[in-house]
Amino acid sequence: MSSTEAASDEKPESNINEDGEEQDLLEGIPEEELKAASDVSLSKVRTKKTRSSVRKRNEAANVTMLTGDPVRMYLKEIGKVPLLSAAEEIDLAMKIEAGVAAAAELDKAEEEGRELERREKRRLGRVEQVGIDAKQQLIEANLRLVVSIAKRYVGRGMLFLDLIQEGNLGLIRAVEKFDYTKGFKFSTYATWWIRQAITRAIADQARTIRIPVHMVETINKLVRIQRQLLQELGREPTPEEIGKEMGLPAERVREIQKISQEPVSLETPIGEEEDSQLGDFIEDDAAVVPPDAASFSMLQEQLSKVLDGLAERERKVISLRFGLEDGHPRTLEEVGREFGVTRERIRQIESKTLAKLRHPSRSSKLKDYLED
Repeated sequence: MSSTEAASDEKPESNINEDGEEQDLLEGIPEEELKAASDVSLSKVRTKKTRSSVRKRNEAANVTMLTGDPVRMYLKEIGKVPLLSAAEEIDLAMKIEAGVAAAAELDKAEEEGRELERREKRRLGRVEQVGIDAKQQLIEANLRLVVSIAKRYVGRGMLFLDLIQEGNLGLIRAVEKFDYTKGFKFSTYATWWIRQAITRAIADQARTIRIPVHMVETINKLVRIQRQLLQELGREPTPEEIGKEMGLPAERVREIQKISQEPVSLETPIGEEEDSQLGDFIEDDAAVVPPDAASFSMLQEQLSKVLDGLAERERKVISLRFGLEDGHPRTLEEVGREFGVTRERIRQIESKTLAKLRHPSRSSKLKDYLED
């Protein structure tokens, strides 16, 4: 073996095996992100068993973080797993491939109702288990890669531990799809899957209002171009200038900018002392101002007095027709069904009653509430 091959086969040293060295992976992560994880549990990634007959792995291998600093505890735990050389990665990938093939053979025999020889069945079972163990080992040896990638996405709407978990799902997918025969280093291949899993999770989960992934990519492109033009022009670029760079009409740029706006909580603190909230400064169009509320209350009293001078049926018809009781006006047919008469009869009662209400002795009590 040449010196170059030997160098490429050497195992890289873990950067978090010793106390304090996990700071390399924690560098750049805001303290509030670490504090936010104080009550979160993060378990070591477990791969799904392909068959019920496969023995369960030791439960004690699960790493549950119930301490005040689960991130550092998690980093120390995954730091105990040695990193792999390129040759070891290929060896594990070959075992995984053989295990998948063995599991497929067992499943096929079961589906066809074909009974395998006991010796062959045991052999395939052992190969399958070796493949499962190899998959777990390849995953655990690359958990630090997930952490190093996940920390680049801190501050985009998801907690650090959530980013790690999503990245772990991408890592599992990378292990399942890795083709060692193409000559790629596993970490290079896995990086793409980890990034994709994290960015898609951010697109799906980080926003209060979900935006499709393809639109998130367009928004990110717009933000990059807007930032670039800001540096070049020394001012905020116009939608026309952004559209020219993106090959889009200005109106489409405005639509994308509108979609990209994040919702703001009405409870957002305002001011240096943060003693006020944003909602305190936003007018509630549906709220009734005190003068209008008082005027409406007085109008209800006067209406009640005016209607009290009518017969019970007349008062009921007017109340239903104009929604004086519940705010929902009824049609002539609806009121007719209520009284068991025709709509024409209700129209006659309404017309007669309104004529009474227009008499000066009654209408004078309500003239102050009429708009000019």
